[in-house]
Amino acid sequence: MSAAPDARRPPPLLRFGVEEEFLLTGPRSRVTVPAAVEVVADAARTLGPRAQHEFLATQVEGCTRPVTTATELRAELADTRAALAAAADRAGCRLTATGTPVLPSRHPLPVTPEPRYLLLAERVDGVADQIGAELSGCHVHLGDLTQRQALTLSARMRGWLPLFQAFCANSPFCEGTDHGTAANRPDRYARWPTFGPAPVLDEPGYRAALDRLLADGVVLDRRMLYWYARPSEHLPTLEVRIADSNADLDTVLLLAVLLRALAHTLLDPRTPARPLPVPDRPLRLAHRRAATAALDARLPDPLTGRLRPARRLLPDLVEFTAPALRRTHELGLAQQLSAQLLATGCGADRQRAALARHGHLSAVVDDLTHRTTHPD
Repeated sequence: MSAAPDARRPPPLLRFGVEEEFLLTGPRSRVTVPAAVEVVADAARTLGPRAQHEFLATQVEGCTRPVTTATELRAELADTRAALAAAADRAGCRLTATGTPVLPSRHPLPVTPEPRYLLLAERVDGVADQIGAELSGCHVHLGDLTQRQALTLSARMRGWLPLFQAFCANSPFCEGTDHGTAANRPDRYARWPTFGPAPVLDEPGYRAALDRLLADGVVLDRRMLYWYARPSEHLPTLEVRIADSNADLDTVLLLAVLLRALAHTLLDPRTPARPLPVPDRPLRLAHRRAATAALDARLPDPLTGRLRPARRLLPDLVEFTAPALRRTHELGLAQQLSAQLLATGCGADRQRAALARHGHLSAVVDDLTHRTTHPD
């Protein structure tokens, strides 16, 4: 008979990896250009299958390998961006990280000419060509996890995700329009089926929900789940999909480091405090506040339920996950990066600052492109 798990021991260390979606923009027009076929083929000579197409031909995706340290992850992110940026340059365009296109795009938007994407465009009917449809996100994979562990972690993590959304907000402008929010991407994405907070499900419930979505024609296949956190269908991971694509590499690194530390904390049986259950309606309201006001939002504290400023919750999250961060030797890094972000603002703040300095949105695109391709 095997021994029972030791409740005094921490869970095994998780690896992590990141998928970043980017826009391809013209060097003079600063408008998105459909150059993904050339860029992906070129970048694949260096990155292999980690250079990927996205739904629209004006976007590309770069994937890191799964790694165990923040130092490794930062190097992976920098190398992936460098390969994609060099390929974009050779194709006569630029790599730009933002949640929605800053300047008006040329419509109709070109769908990547692959069978699944073309079928998907028919299925969503019109959403593929909505204003701001070039949605670019940053997704973090946490593993290795069983499906059961991934679902448990997703349920426990729900209340913290508005905070991650807030400090990663980076889509204040959408095709030439300022809607007064820090992140336009969630509002545009809401027109897609299954977008939003993940429901609390066990394994049978997850399989039944997915089977029902497929049978009802809501989703095309098992990859078409756009919940903020979902078990990956092709990797042994939980994929967290809450963040806008960010030009600032340190923001991406902080996102990944804190998500992994939170996962270690929430899976650790020794953690004394557990997040409160969060009903769907107040959770959606918290996400709306995060998208609107980013770091200036007041969000529910997952441990008490009281509304508190996001600027206070971020250092509280670092403190809550400090034992896990010490275990991976990342506490100092998390403290440094979070203090830096609070001092300089999130991506949306930087975009607005660039507009205030230069007076035109083309300069915002230039600033985003520079930050994307010059991480140091």
